Amino acid sequence: MREMLSMIVVLTVLTAVSGGLLAAVEKTTKPQIEEQVLKFQKAPAIKEIFPDITNNPIQERFDVTVDDTTLQVFPGVLADGKKAVAFEAKGTGFGGPVGLMVGVNLDTDEIIAVRVTTHSETPGIGSRAKEDLSFVTQFAGKSMSANFGLKKSGGEIDAMSGATVTSGGVSQAAVTAQELYKKLKPEIVKQIAN
Repeated sequence: MREMLSMIVVLTVLTAVSGGLLAAVEKTTKPQIEEQVLKFQKAPAIKEIFPDITNNPIQERFDVTVDDTTLQVFPGVLADGKKAVAFEAKGTGFGGPVGLMVGVNLDTDEIIAVRVTTHSETPGIGSRAKEDLSFVTQFAGKSMSANFGLKKSGGEIDAMSGATVTSGGVSQAAVTAQELYKKLKPEIVKQIAN
């Protein structure tokens, strides 16, 4: 009985120490991981969405929160002086989550451009959503009230040949972006005005 109690105490101490170490490592590396994601995934997408802006959306980024929804927003000032924002929404593709950076003109509520930021899709098939811009350019110029579903489901977006699930994931991310935009636009506009 004494051996068993001793073993339980030792295992409890080891588990507590291991858990504490893992929490410390996670806390220490989280800011560096976020910085790398920003630098290598989000920033290139924003640069493609806003090629001719007059400000630095990465430095001017801010978070907006309404209810339990928080969104990181990248504001842009277009060449004509109009204001725009970019933000990331997620969908689910064949290999897992698909991140979609969406740029929206705040005056017209039209999409400027979208770019896939992250994915785990099959190379050469689903990965084309990021590499081949002919798919994502379908979203450009569309209103944020458009039907971003795939055409086979009554929407306005043509699926990529051989990558229907990935196309659906990107489409789902665009629909999520619509919902986020509608919910958070008043707060975004208020933040930009300050």
